[in-house]
Amino acid sequence: MLIALAIRDVVLIDRIALSFLPGLCVLTGETGAGKSILLDALGLALGMRGSAALVRPGADAATVIAEFGVDADAPLCALLAERGVAAPEPGEPLILRRVLGADGRSRAFINDQAVSIALMREAGEALVEIEGQFASHGLMDPASHRAALDGFAGLAAEVADVARLWRALAEAEKALDSAEADIARARADEDWLRHAAAELAALDPQEDEETELAGQRAYLMHGEKLVAAMAEAEKALTDRSGVPERIGSAMRTLERQGQQAAGRLDAVIESLSRAADATEEALAALRSAMADAEPDPQRLESCEERLFALRAAARKHSTTVEALPALRERLEAQLGGLEEATGALQRLALARNEARAAYEKAATALSAKRQKAAAALDAAVSGELPPLRLEKARFVTVVEPRGRDSWGEHGIDRARFEVSTNPGMPTGPIDRIASGGELARFLLALKVVLHAAHAVPTLVFDEVDSGIGGATAAAVGERLARLADGVQVLAITHSPQVAAFGSQHLRVAKSERAGGTVTAVDELAGGDRREEIARMLAGASITDEARAAADSLMADRSR
Repeated sequence: MLIALAIRDVVLIDRIALSFLPGLCVLTGETGAGKSILLDALGLALGMRGSAALVRPGADAATVIAEFGVDADAPLCALLAERGVAAPEPGEPLILRRVLGADGRSRAFINDQAVSIALMREAGEALVEIEGQFASHGLMDPASHRAALDGFAGLAAEVADVARLWRALAEAEKALDSAEADIARARADEDWLRHAAAELAALDPQEDEETELAGQRAYLMHGEKLVAAMAEAEKALTDRSGVPERIGSAMRTLERQGQQAAGRLDAVIESLSRAADATEEALAALRSAMADAEPDPQRLESCEERLFALRAAARKHSTTVEALPALRERLEAQLGGLEEATGALQRLALARNEARAAYEKAATALSAKRQKAAAALDAAVSGELPPLRLEKARFVTVVEPRGRDSWGEHGIDRARFEVSTNPGMPTGPIDRIASGGELARFLLALKVVLHAAHAVPTLVFDEVDSGIGGATAAAVGERLARLADGVQVLAITHSPQVAAFGSQHLRVAKSERAGGTVTAVDELAGGDRREEIARMLAGASITDEARAAADSLMADRSR
C-alpha cells in the first residue's frame, strides 16, 4: 500500500509531505484547488509520462517520492530482483523517486538505484491502479479484462497449465520447423553432397599426409645435390686414409702393446672398437640413403600430383588439407542423415501433434470455464448497478474465440467488458460507451465484484461520484468503504456523502503566498472534518443546518 508521498515543485505545489493509512482515504477540495495535480504527481512516481509543464515556474526540477509497503514475497520484489534492483529489507519501504527537469528530461530511481522509466512504470502498475475517465490502464485497458475475469473465476491453476502446454507446443513446433529446414537445405544440396563425398572418398585424404608429402617432395627435388654430398661423404669414409682405416690402424697398434700396458689400454681399445662399428653402421645407412636419393622424376611427379590434389580439394571446400578427413566424415554423415530424415520428421511431427492436442484440450476447457464465469460476473456486476443509478444499464462480458494465429499462452479466446447505458441499444466497449461519470461507476461496480481478485494493493478513484448525489452518492461511498476493507482506496470526491465514509480525510486547498499561488494539503479530523463536509453540503456559506447534516452523515457512517 501507499505509505507516504512527498512532492516538491510540481505546478502549484511547493512542498508537500503526506502520510496515508489503510482503508478509504478521501481527498476533497474546491474545483481547481489542485486535486488533479496530486494525481499527476503520483503518476510521475508511478512512471507515467511527464511534461516540463508540471515543473513549478521558477524551479529547476520537480521531485516526487512515493513510499510503499510491500511483502517480501510479492511478485514485484521478484521482478525487481530479475532486473538487478535490490528489494527492500523486511519492514523497510519500497521507494520510488522521480525527478523531472524543467527541460523535460526525467530520471527514475527505485530504492535510490537508477532505473529506466519503463521499469518504474512496470513497478507502478503493480502498486497502484488508477480508475476514472482519464485513466489509461487498469480496467480501462481492454488487455486487462481477461486477467480480471480469470481472477474472478479463480482460474489461476488452469491458466498456468495452459501457459505451460503452450510453451511445450511452441518448443515442439520449433524443433519440427528447425528439422524441416535442415532437411530441406540438405535435400537441396543432396546432389552436391553426393558428388563432394564421392570426390573425397576417391581422394581418400589421410591425417598428416600433407606434412609427409611436402617433406618427401622437398627431398626428391634436391636428390642430385644430396647424392653428390653423400658420395663425397662415402669417399671420405672409404679412402685408404679414411676414418675406418685410421681407427683400425690405431686399434692394431694398441693391441700389440696391450700386454705390456697391463690393461690400461683396454678401455681405449673398446672405445675404438665401438667407433669402428658406428662408422660401419653410418656407412651402411649412408649407402642406403644414397640409393633412395637417386633422382627419380616419376616419383617426384607422383608426389607433387598427390600434394597438389589435396591442396586443390582443401581450397574447393574452403578448409585446410588437415581438415579434409573430418570433412569427408561429415559429408558422409549428412548423407546418412538424409536417409534417416523421414523417420525423425515423423517422430517430431507426432510430438508436435500430441502437444497441440494437449494444449487445445486444456485451452478449450479453460474457455468453457471463462464462459461460465462471464455469466456469473455479469450477474454480480448487474446487481451493483441499480444503487449506482445505472439501473437501466447492461454489463456484458464478451468471451470470443481468437483465430489460430492469435492463440497463445493465455488460451484460445479473448475477453472484454461491454456496456450499454440506454435500453434497446447494443453494448459496446466500456471505455467508449459510458460517459465520464457512468464510466467511473461501472469501474467501481466492477472493482467491488472483483475485490477478491485484486492484485494491486492501492486503488485510486478519480471523481467516481461525478454527476450524482443523494442516495446514489451514498451508495458509491458505501461501496468504496466496502472495497477498502480488502485494499487501500484513495478517492477524489466532491460528494459529502462519499467523503463521510472515509477513514482518512485530506483537504486540498490553494492560497496566495508571496505574490504566488500554492496548493496545500491538510489532514482533517474532528471539527475540521465536519466543517469540510458542511462546506461540501452548503457551499461557500456554511450554516448550522449544514453542520448538523454533516454530523448526521458522519454519525451514520460510523455505525
